[in-house]
Amino acid sequence: MAAIVARAANGGLRGRQETSRGSLVRRRRDYAVVVAVVTGAGAPPPQEGALERPAWSGETPVSRLVGALIAFKPLYALMKLASREVIIRTAEKANIPWREMTKKVLESDVYEVFERIRDPNLVYPDYYLSPFHAYDEGNLSWLAAAEAEAATLSIAKRAIPEATSIEEANQIVRGNWMNAIEEHHLKYSGHRQINDILDIGCSVGVSTRYLADRFPSAKAVGLDLSPYFLAVAAQKEEKMSRQHPIRWVHANGEETGLSPDLFDVVSLAYVCHECPARAIHGLVKEAFRLLRPGGTIALTDNSPKSKVLQELSPVLFTLMKSTEPFLDEYYMLDLEEALSQAGFVNVHSIFTDPRHRTVTATVPSTKKKFLSS
Repeated sequence: MAAIVARAANGGLRGRQETSRGSLVRRRRDYAVVVAVVTGAGAPPPQEGALERPAWSGETPVSRLVGALIAFKPLYALMKLASREVIIRTAEKANIPWREMTKKVLESDVYEVFERIRDPNLVYPDYYLSPFHAYDEGNLSWLAAAEAEAATLSIAKRAIPEATSIEEANQIVRGNWMNAIEEHHLKYSGHRQINDILDIGCSVGVSTRYLADRFPSAKAVGLDLSPYFLAVAAQKEEKMSRQHPIRWVHANGEETGLSPDLFDVVSLAYVCHECPARAIHGLVKEAFRLLRPGGTIALTDNSPKSKVLQELSPVLFTLMKSTEPFLDEYYMLDLEEALSQAGFVNVHSIFTDPRHRTVTATVPSTKKKFLSS
């Protein structure tokens, strides 16, 4: 098994250096090998559930019941604590040193980085100031920032529970996501090279670093609303050596203040399910403005049609909804239609693991005409 996984990893490394269609064929073959290792020889790819979205989302009876439970404040407080304990315990069972990673951040000099990176004039949208992920201050706290990377690692392990290690799970989840971006861009960009990348909602920079590693000749920018997250990201990046160091921007992804037509790829990784529908529309519209004609947007997030998510136990989905206030809005939104309405073309959605999908789309060559109409 180790030899097979190693061959797949080597194929991924080759993919960073090769841009021909032949290399894409090899990467598809490598991906198939990894899926076979994780799910078992001959096992089918990730399966869709029987519903368009989980029964515990939207305006279903189950969803309304869970909403009523969450609305009862004393019970909500208990749910929030229980959810946090489940998250940490699950991560540590998967050999993610949650508490050690958190302590390392909190005892570092990250506070000095915070003062350099924070925009004191930034006005936060109302939804961002609500309790979130079992943190009373949402993403605007040091504890949330210190625990973010451990939480991100656990996403991959939950998605690929059969993986023998966190590294293997990440290789699959992140590798499939980046393959989806690269293959879509190669097919629809008109052979435009990826020179500039924007990672909106970059958190502590995990996804940004993956993108920078995959496309080392490109200049990458990580943008987030939380200066706490960005401080952790910037501090870690200071210890790295790159041809183009990542630039970190404290801004609202709906109104970045950046000039139009700056980027070839805009990525939002595990961001949309954390936002109300109005914010998702704003993020997509801003991404369209920032991308060059032929540019690619990539949104990877929970798949409403995931069989795994549709079959979550009542305890788990109730705890999840207690810390994710906008899940219903996310699952009820037609993301592909939102992209089309914003002006994107070539909209495609594929499973990149049993829990998540990646939706990619292209800015048309007639972008200016669309904006002026």
